[in-house]
Amino acid sequence: MSQPQPNLDPNQSKLMYRFLNGIERAGNKLPDPFFIFVYLAAFVILLSWLISSLGVSVVHPGTGEELPVRSLVSGEGLNYILSSMLTNFTGFAPLGLVLTMMLGIGLAEKVGLLESAIKKSILNAPKSLITYAVIFIGILGNLASDAAFVLIPPLAAMVFYTVGRHPLAGLAAGFAGVGAGFTANIFIAGTDALLAGISTEAAKAVDPNIIVTPVDNWYFMIVSVVILSIVGALITEKIIEPRLGTYKGKVDKALEESSPLEGRALRNSAIAGLVYLGLVALVLFWPNSPLRNEDGGIVPSPFLSNIVPIILFFFITVAVAYGVTVKKITGTKDIPKYMAEAMKDMSGYIVLIFAAAQFIAYFNWSNLGTWVAVNGAEFLTSIDLTGLPVVIGFSMLTALLNLLIFSGSAQWALEAPVFIPMMMLLDYHPAFIQAAYRIADSSTNIITPLNPYILIVLAFMREYDKKAGLGTLISLMLPYTIIFYTIWLVLLVAFALLGIPFGPGIGVYLP
Repeated sequence: MSQPQPNLDPNQSKLMYRFLNGIERAGNKLPDPFFIFVYLAAFVILLSWLISSLGVSVVHPGTGEELPVRSLVSGEGLNYILSSMLTNFTGFAPLGLVLTMMLGIGLAEKVGLLESAIKKSILNAPKSLITYAVIFIGILGNLASDAAFVLIPPLAAMVFYTVGRHPLAGLAAGFAGVGAGFTANIFIAGTDALLAGISTEAAKAVDPNIIVTPVDNWYFMIVSVVILSIVGALITEKIIEPRLGTYKGKVDKALEESSPLEGRALRNSAIAGLVYLGLVALVLFWPNSPLRNEDGGIVPSPFLSNIVPIILFFFITVAVAYGVTVKKITGTKDIPKYMAEAMKDMSGYIVLIFAAAQFIAYFNWSNLGTWVAVNGAEFLTSIDLTGLPVVIGFSMLTALLNLLIFSGSAQWALEAPVFIPMMMLLDYHPAFIQAAYRIADSSTNIITPLNPYILIVLAFMREYDKKAGLGTLISLMLPYTIIFYTIWLVLLVAFALLGIPFGPGIGVYLP
């Protein structure tokens, strides 16, 4: 017999369904993210012509130079559009960063390292710590990108069912870790490189020399993993499981233990990883190391500015060690083959970046970005809204927009060109604004009906409860969204007020 749906107040249920249906209808009316940026680029072209025809100019806050708004509907503008199209794309910072990272992470995924590590970590967790392990591994699962959405929730449900706990509580915990904690990690992941690249491009409107690196939110995200793992486990055990009650259904589910060969492969990859890290540490702390700055420090240094290649070789090292052990890599030709398969998975991202890069480039070349940033900052100053409340307001706006635009990269490419320069003129560091964006984008991933993985998770859910619907799933996930986001906002403000760095040498304000 299947477990009945959790009881909902009829009025609350109707209100929730109306809200979710409205979000879904509005979101489905939006074009594909690629065309959103195509339309935005066209809008910028027309807006630049209109503003330019009014003779509008703006004083650059960094150089003091008066910059006229330049029209893209002109001979000069047409020449820029045509001559810059390729360089806008190939020179777009996130493109190289993300594709380079995915060569290593993708190789680790294709040889089965990430899946094996995730499965073994959850299955080997003590019963008293299973909930914490599920949330923790779910959060770290973003290393496997979207694959984590189809791997961790059903595995967590089976683990809970096997130990006599409600499987839907396990599924909810797994989905919360993967979705609501998607942007956090103790490792530097592809998400860090992607967002940092977009932030760097947007920041050029104010300071062409500033660079946001993939490690600029690292300290904040490490602390986030620990806190969210604890909070997520408490939500599961104190709110979700009591609400679900005792599971009385029976399903034909069995857990597949890791094979001895997979165990040896994980051991070998761990050894290889430790050896690699030891070599990096040896070079880093060697006297007069080329990886440190002229004063012998690490912040800033060539080590941090070149962290992506270092991480790439780490993942290649552990992936090759695992793949050779399980005999998925039997020759050198297998390594580029798996890397190529990983690149195929990035095709949608590459297409999206082409359009996003043109929009951002037009926005900056026309000086509309500087004009919007300066006027926006002056407006916020005039109403005395320049402190942390403006950053919190921006984060809340992001949470609402994420209900309509699920793609994190698309949404940040849309928001960053407007808000990064504006906040920089209020003296905020772009990496701090990026952190405020990330917590909002992640927290709401699990309740937006536009998340394509919600339907997949719902299918897993119906294996245990045939009557479960979208409202059932959202009602289970809503406590995670609300509490995760609240806790994350408190953590963001605590870091800011206490002066705790968000990453190496990164504070709230510009140096």
